[in-house]
Amino acid sequence: MFSEYLQHLLYGYYPYLAGTVFLVGSLLRFDHGQYTWKTGSSQMLSSKNMRLASNLFHIGIIVIFFGHLFGMLTPHWAYAPFLSAGAKQVLAIVIGGIAGVMCLVGGAMLLYRRMTNPRVKASSAPMDNVILGLIVFQAALGVISVFFSLGHLDGAMMLTLAAWAQSIVFFSGGAADFMAEVSWIYKVHVFLGLTIILLFPFSRLVHVWSVPFGYITRRYQLVRKRG
Repeated sequence: MFSEYLQHLLYGYYPYLAGTVFLVGSLLRFDHGQYTWKTGSSQMLSSKNMRLASNLFHIGIIVIFFGHLFGMLTPHWAYAPFLSAGAKQVLAIVIGGIAGVMCLVGGAMLLYRRMTNPRVKASSAPMDNVILGLIVFQAALGVISVFFSLGHLDGAMMLTLAAWAQSIVFFSGGAADFMAEVSWIYKVHVFLGLTIILLFPFSRLVHVWSVPFGYITRRYQLVRKRG
């Protein structure tokens, strides 16, 4: 009875708590704390291995984000005519595995830098280390889950997790029931992902909202030397 209650609490109600804090907290942070709305880059303090670590981390996490977004929220019928669940599972394992390793290695390098470089460590807020540590741990869980996914090459487990995510996002009800027979690695991975979403407004991750897409469409600036 308690395990069933906990399952509904963590995978039926907690997602909505995390989502509400994510949206409302981001809005309040933008409205009342714009001076804290920044990446807090420490590259000027120490640039050693920064470019490699940052590129690995950001490329990996971007691929993972969009892979989860479209992979989990796209209904099966939308891709079933040209892509089987098994083929999609293999695709997710290969691309997700590569991106996960990139994110894990880059994130671990950044975390090690923050913990061992005196200048960077002194300028880091506690939440900077917490959120980066959680992301690195989450990436590690994701890489480990790849080996579990090799035992579900028919795509059945992927469809179950997608059904849970779609049930949450589209308010279908009964979402927690989809997690009943899911392996512990996926349950921990989902819970930690929701926790990162919950902490999002209180961390430097808010800079994600300010991706400068305007640079793509803006007019060129002509810079001339003084005559």
